[in-house]
Amino acid sequence: MTDFHDTPADEALRQRLGINRRRFLSTCTAVGAGAIAAPVFGAAPSFAQPQPTGGHGHGHGHDLVPAKKRGIILYTVRDATGRDPLASTLPSGFREVFKELARYGYKQVEFAGYGQHANAPGGAGLESVEGAKLLRSWLDEYGLRAQGNHGFIPGSWPLSQPDLDTFKKHLEIANILGMDHMGTGGDPTNSSYKADWDVAADKWNAMGAIARKAGIKLYTHNHDAAYGFLLDGGPLDAQGRPTRSSGIRKLEYFLKATDPRTVWLEMDIYWAHVAQYKFHTYTAHDGSQRKKVFDPAALVSRNNKRYPLFHAKDGTRNDTSGEGYDMVAFGEGVIDYRTFFSRVGEKNYHNPMVEQDNAPSGTDLGQSLKLAKVGYDNLAALRKKR
Repeated sequence: MTDFHDTPADEALRQRLGINRRRFLSTCTAVGAGAIAAPVFGAAPSFAQPQPTGGHGHGHGHDLVPAKKRGIILYTVRDATGRDPLASTLPSGFREVFKELARYGYKQVEFAGYGQHANAPGGAGLESVEGAKLLRSWLDEYGLRAQGNHGFIPGSWPLSQPDLDTFKKHLEIANILGMDHMGTGGDPTNSSYKADWDVAADKWNAMGAIARKAGIKLYTHNHDAAYGFLLDGGPLDAQGRPTRSSGIRKLEYFLKATDPRTVWLEMDIYWAHVAQYKFHTYTAHDGSQRKKVFDPAALVSRNNKRYPLFHAKDGTRNDTSGEGYDMVAFGEGVIDYRTFFSRVGEKNYHNPMVEQDNAPSGTDLGQSLKLAKVGYDNLAALRKKR
C-alpha cells in the first residue's frame, strides 16, 4: 500500500478534527481528486444536500431507518452503471447513477465491483487508486457515502503473495472511498462440514486482522445455504466426514469461531428468510429428527455489533419454488421489515442496503432505477410501532 507521511500541519489538523490518520488521509485524497476530476468531465450541480423526490429525506424519531443510513447496493442498478451513455438518454455510468440515486434520497451506496461502460466518464475499469479517487469525487459531489463493496476476497489459503497484494490494494481503494467496511458477496465456504468451516474461520481471522490494521471492517455475506445446519457429528461417511448435526447453523458456528474484533457479517435478510423456509429440521447425532426454526432477527439481536450491514431485499410467498419466495421490489413483498428492524434495534449502527437481484429488465431499460426509487420510498416509510 502507498506509504504516507503526516506533515506537522496535517497532524495538528487531524487532532483538531478528532479523526484517525487513515480516515484523514482518505478524506484529503478524495478532496484532491475532486479538485482534479470536476473540470475534466464538466461542472454539475452540487448535490451535497440532495432533496429526495419521495418526501422522506429529513426523517424523525419514529423512522426505523434514519435518513443517513438509507443505502442501496449498486448490483441492483448494474445495467445502468454498465449502460453506454452514447446509446441512451437514460442515466449511465457511475457518475450519472450516483446523481439519480441522490435525487431519490439515498445517502449510502455499496459497490459490487468497480466496472462500468467504457464510454462513461473515467472509462471501464476504476479498480485502481486513481479510479477510486475519481469515484470518491463523484460520491462527494452528490452527497453519498460508500459503505462497503462486494469485491475481492483471496481464493488462496494460506494467502499467496499476489492475492495478498491485491487484497491490500482493495483495502487502499476502500479507504480512499471512505468506507468503514469491505466485504464479499459470497459465503465463507460452500461446504456443510465443520472442518471446512474451521479452515474458513482461520482464513477470515487472518484477513480480518490485515483489514483491521488498514482501518477497515471485513465482512462476509450470506445466501440461504450458509444458514443451513452444520454437519459436525454422528456416523462418518466413506470419506470420514460427519453425517449429522448438533443443530447449530453454519454461520452461527462461524460467528463463534471468528474474532469479533476483526470479522463482521452482512445479513441478506431475504436469503435468511429463504433459509428459515428451507432449513427447519435436522438429523441429530443420535439419528433423531429434530425441528428448529430459524429466527433471523433473534440471531442479529444476540450478535448486534457483528452485523453492521444488511441487504434489504423483499419477496412474495411461493410455496412451489423450493425457496418459499419470489424476489420483488423492496416493500412490495411479505417479509415483515417493520418488525425485523424494530426487533434488532441499533438503528444508528446498522446500514440497510436496498437490493433486488432481478431489477434490470431487457425490455424496460429504466426499470432498475424505477425500482430503486420504489425501494427508497418504502425503506424511508418504515416507522416504529406505537
